[in-house]
Amino acid sequence: MRVKLLPALEDNYMYLLIDEETKECAAVDPVEPEKVVKAVEEEGVKLTSVLTTHHHWDHAGGNEKLAGLVEKLTVYGGDERIGALTNKVTHGDVLHIGKLQVKCMFTPCHTKGHICYFITGGPGEDPAVFTGDTLFLGGCGKFFEGGPQDMYKALVEILGSLPGNTKVYCGHEYTVKNLKYALHVEPVSADVKNKLEWAVKQRSIHKPTVPSTIQEEKKYNPFMRVREMAVRKHTGEEEPVQVMGFLREEKNNFNPK
Repeated sequence: MRVKLLPALEDNYMYLLIDEETKECAAVDPVEPEKVVKAVEEEGVKLTSVLTTHHHWDHAGGNEKLAGLVEKLTVYGGDERIGALTNKVTHGDVLHIGKLQVKCMFTPCHTKGHICYFITGGPGEDPAVFTGDTLFLGGCGKFFEGGPQDMYKALVEILGSLPGNTKVYCGHEYTVKNLKYALHVEPVSADVKNKLEWAVKQRSIHKPTVPSTIQEEKKYNPFMRVREMAVRKHTGEEEPVQVMGFLREEKNNFNPK
């Protein structure tokens, strides 16, 4: 398995998921189709599928044009609002890109049809998950079509149950801003401070902060730490779902220096 990161728009990430054995690949949220086609040609692979995390234009807006550029393209997604959709998927559905297994995880909240894609390859390979706008490095997406209970289930129960070495590939480069908020929540956390310092350096030389891992997120992402004492103390709430709701509301109005 190989993942090629493709920056798009102002701060989006598209990806090519490549099975190196069969040279088959999928494009994840290909909002800039021409850039995707060029990358496919450069890699010498065959694009057969699109994995769409959700219907927002900056993720699904390139589907129809890409489908016109690539013959016999299968477009997966969990929402009828997704352009060029050919195969609607839901939680637990399994598909394949070459010999790579793709498990669909239904994570509604940011949108009611949001899907994350969990990828497993050969023996000894770290798995990967494409999280769209559900899980970001150090943060999570806004609750546009769901509530705290939905995001708790998505982050803690579903994504939080994945193996710790699962690489996290999210939909946006929001890491520095997210970690500044994480430091506001846990100001004495060495994990947050170290990751923020690293992320600032990465961005200063125009390098991505993606990917992280599920294990790492549990150390510094406040939205995955809603059961931790320090995070509960910050919010003044005890129940994890209430903690989640407080964090999202506070983050919505947080202006880092």
